[in-house]
Amino acid sequence: MKIDIHSHILPKEWPDLKKRYGYGGWVQLDHHCKGQAKMMKDGKVFRVIQENCWDPEVRIKEMDLSGVTVQVLSTVPVMFSYWAKPQDTLDLAQILNNDLAATVKKYPKRFIGLGTLPLQAPDLAVKEMHRCVNELGFPGVQIGSHVNEWDLNAPELYDIYAAAEQLNCCLFVHPWDMQIDGRMSKYWFPWLIGMPAETTIAICSMIMGGIFEKFPKLKVCFAHGGGAFPYTVGRISHGFNMRPDLCAVDNKVDPRKYLGSFYTDSLVHDCHALRLLTSVIGEDKVILGTDYPFPLGELEPGKLIDSMEDFDNKLKDKLKAGNALEFLGLSRKQFE
Repeated sequence: MKIDIHSHILPKEWPDLKKRYGYGGWVQLDHHCKGQAKMMKDGKVFRVIQENCWDPEVRIKEMDLSGVTVQVLSTVPVMFSYWAKPQDTLDLAQILNNDLAATVKKYPKRFIGLGTLPLQAPDLAVKEMHRCVNELGFPGVQIGSHVNEWDLNAPELYDIYAAAEQLNCCLFVHPWDMQIDGRMSKYWFPWLIGMPAETTIAICSMIMGGIFEKFPKLKVCFAHGGGAFPYTVGRISHGFNMRPDLCAVDNKVDPRKYLGSFYTDSLVHDCHALRLLTSVIGEDKVILGTDYPFPLGELEPGKLIDSMEDFDNKLKDKLKAGNALEFLGLSRKQFE
């Protein structure tokens, strides 16, 4: 069994958001030719996507070819729209969540949904989280690595974490809104360097901000193998102990002590990195994730895990399915 915790999906179409809300900055799909569409933002092409990004039947055919049993579906992070008026972001989140729920309902043994929330308005976000879990049947939601000027330790987000604990709603943290100008404007740096940096900031913000102390039942998974964190945790821990006046202002616990208390996906593209990741984060805390259907993802799902000669079958099964089920709070029987 393979369960892919990290895959993105969009509706085939949605309303003209500039007309609907009265201002720009939104993403629209331009189906310019059969089987492809341009994601357009204020008249400029953001990304060209193929039909596997919106058509569940196409996805299932590709999943069958690559042996993926279940995809955990979440929106494309550019759709988070935390920058917009809260009521408008809520409206868009509901459009996306309702479409996602319809896809999951149609193929319940192949897809699991993670909702999206208007995090810039925590009161609205909590209400939509309740709807995602209680009405739409999602086991969790996807959130960005920061919310405008708030990092994930912001007190404004505490009500969201409290609700997630209460609802047993897991959080999948995806980097977004990376710096794209200046020195970061070349060589695809925002995706290659900016995203791992965003994820590292998100992990350190939650650890040093005391989020795992305040909300010990919170289930969190970070995308892209936890960014740079697994490789730099020694430096982070050392710095924490050398300069507690700078690092230990909100939480006195060494960051290293939180290893094993959160999850990451497995998307690291390198056998040495995967070996380090499972050693540092924990064999029970790494989950197969591919970033399907995008080119920076693992194009052959689970190939890296299967290639690890020093991983026994029990560990490989944990990484490919067991840890995902534990994180999501679901049972294997639901998908057999």
